Amino acid sequence: MARVVVDVMPKEEILDPQGQAIAGALGRLGYAGVAGVRQGKRFELEVDGSVSDADLAKIAEDVLANTVIEDWNVTRVQQS
Repeated sequence: MARVVVDVMPKEEILDPQGQAIAGALGRLGYAGVAGVRQGKRFELEVDGSVSDADLAKIAEDVLANTVIEDWNVTRVQQS
């Protein structure tokens, strides 16, 4: 078994109201110096050796991300 991480983030040109709200809250809470925040999603999948990189890309595109407004990245994590 292997662990795979899929990170999904809003595309740069897409407004991110959650990120803006977090950035505003940080300032009100006294955390200075944070110029911006982008909020995304992280998925961790446990997969066996039969799941190819192409399969993982298809999963990310078809199920985990809305590719109209989100970008995604798949990373296989080394098991120790």
